[in-house]
Amino acid sequence: MAASASPLRSSVRMCNGFNGFNGMASQRRCCRGTLRAHRKCEPQSRRHVHLTASRHAAAVLSGTEMARQLHREIQRDVEELVAQGNMRPHLGVILVGDDPASRTYVKNKTRTAGILGISSDTVVRPGTVSQKELLGLIDQMNRDWRVSGLLVQLPLPAHINERAVCNAIAPEKDVDGFHIVNIGKLCLDQRSMVPATPAAVWEIIKRAGIETAGRNVVVAGRSKNVGMPIAMLLHTDRNHERPGGDATVTIAHRCTPRERLKELTGLADIVIAAAGIPGLITADMVKDGAAVIDVGINRVRDPKTGKLRLIGDVDFDGVKEKAAIITPVPGGVGPMTVAMLMKNTVTAARNALTH
Repeated sequence: MAASASPLRSSVRMCNGFNGFNGMASQRRCCRGTLRAHRKCEPQSRRHVHLTASRHAAAVLSGTEMARQLHREIQRDVEELVAQGNMRPHLGVILVGDDPASRTYVKNKTRTAGILGISSDTVVRPGTVSQKELLGLIDQMNRDWRVSGLLVQLPLPAHINERAVCNAIAPEKDVDGFHIVNIGKLCLDQRSMVPATPAAVWEIIKRAGIETAGRNVVVAGRSKNVGMPIAMLLHTDRNHERPGGDATVTIAHRCTPRERLKELTGLADIVIAAAGIPGLITADMVKDGAAVIDVGINRVRDPKTGKLRLIGDVDFDGVKEKAAIITPVPGGVGPMTVAMLMKNTVTAARNALTH
């Protein structure tokens, strides 16, 4: 059985075995090779998890528990806004078509919003809706001062250009963080709406106290909404306007040969699987003591029951015997993604007060 680690602690100390990097000398050279630069890259005001190659089972990080902590923080922020005489944050959602998964996602988002004190409404349009009509609806909700945050549930029908739709949402209301302005600011280390799933991964890493400065990270997956933003968050400078992780990041994708992927993950201190391929990361691909974060959500049919079940991109049972830390599917990144979407909605409501 995997060990259980509480994500609510400010840090979880395993032991001091996650500091190889060719010995202490190279560790002292972090970033620019000087003591001053090294200090800029060191952990700030918090003890961090130290991973070790001697563990026999991974600590399983519960995204569900982390999300509960974040929910309490968001509830306090919402009530503070309302107590100051401001309007309650409101999330507007547009759902196109009748895809069952999309309906489930939207229901989960609006239910969570209600629990946290955020009002919401969902506008449903048929899958035959024209792009012109959809863009007109977005423009109407952009101009509605009652709407703090706005999202269009993806994917959209094939006849609609998703990029045009994402760019039609006002950047300041773009709680999904998909607008070209928000993606551009993210790449420039500026404050912006960060896409919820990458933000969830980054939040998990920070709350678990996993050190990233100077560490080797492999992100398996290069999607513009998940893999690429995760890589941007982890490799950028922690001293910039939007602090990053100062990690050495490698992105792998469908054109990366499997043997090459195995070489890269075998050197990685942190592996983030976001390729949408069930069981992509196996135990033989992960080094002892690594941290493994599984972003994948794959519906597969259970050969025993015949029912659909959710699994990630990581062979959980195998990898947990080698990793120091691992997130499960379900109950890992998923709950934190919804929580970060709610946090973006409150941020949009606060930002609207200064515009």
